[in-house]
Amino acid sequence: MSVLKAKRTVSKAEFVNTANQIYVETLNFLTRMSARYARLLAEPVAKLAGEVVDHCEKANSIFPSDEQRINLRKAHLLEARASLKALDVRLTHCYTVMMQNPEGCFTTSSGRQVGSKQAIEKLDRMAANLGEMIDHEDELIKGNIKSVGQSKAKQ
Repeated sequence: MSVLKAKRTVSKAEFVNTANQIYVETLNFLTRMSARYARLLAEPVAKLAGEVVDHCEKANSIFPSDEQRINLRKAHLLEARASLKALDVRLTHCYTVMMQNPEGCFTTSSGRQVGSKQAIEKLDRMAANLGEMIDHEDELIKGNIKSVGQSKAKQ
């Protein structure tokens, strides 16, 4: 049975789903780079996005039942947040590089380059979407860090 949209709350594991979405969108964004720049920038940026997913998955798999597990879960959440912040900076660098030749980032179905104005709009939309997901993920991770700290105080 489904819950009415107005009655839904954010799942405590939503940070894992958002991390996975960020990873997929980051790869989609990076594939728009020219080969010249992608060789230099894409792999470390994709690795950062993967680190966010990995640490979120690890944190989610640890049930905070004792102090050691609480500390381990919190450490993974902190690592995920640190990787997320670094990813945000690196994606900004990629966006700056792509804006030097935006029409080279997109082609039509017939293989022709998309016009500059349309390419800039697409890049802006992709970057804004990624930025919003990163901000949302940051809030979710901070909330989880806070809740882990509260469960520590209860012990």
